[in-house]
Amino acid sequence: MAKKTVLVACGAGIATSTVVNSAIEEMAKENGIDVNLVQIKIAEVGSYVDTADLLVTTAMTKTEYPFPVINARNFLTGIGIEDTKKQILEELKK
Repeated sequence: MAKKTVLVACGAGIATSTVVNSAIEEMAKENGIDVNLVQIKIAEVGSYVDTADLLVTTAMTKTEYPFPVINARNFLTGIGIEDTKKQILEELKK
């Protein structure tokens, strides 16, 4: 399986994206998936359209990208995190 480049974005690229980044890193290790995690501001996503395989974000975005976008705002509330983790894992395994 090829290494996946995952963009992890929030409004400022610092706080909530760090939480999500850590969770994805842990899931990838547990499942033997090689990932390149790139923690960024949501405004920077456009710079990665040619290299990213997946965007996981806690910020709102209405922009269409050539890769799947997973909303991870529930990492802020703690409600429904398992469903989002499952969705992320499914994309990483493709």
